[in-house]
Amino acid sequence: MKMPYGKYKGTIIADLPVYYLEWMAGKGFSKDKIGMLLSTTFEIKTNGLGEILTMVRKSLRQGNNFQR
Repeated sequence: MKMPYGKYKGTIIADLPVYYLEWMAGKGFSKDKIGMLLSTTFEIKTNGLGEILTMVRKSLRQGNNFQR
């Protein structure tokens, strides 16, 4: 999913820089779907789990679709 607003509008959420996610975390993530995605991405990136995002990108490029 792409960032729908702000400085990084149109950027894939997983590609947002950590400093921007940190700034947003300080402001408080919204309680909607976008807030959940931003919060999850922030946790993944700040806890050294970026490899998860790499695996998801690779899987998506291979044609796997994680939607139900």
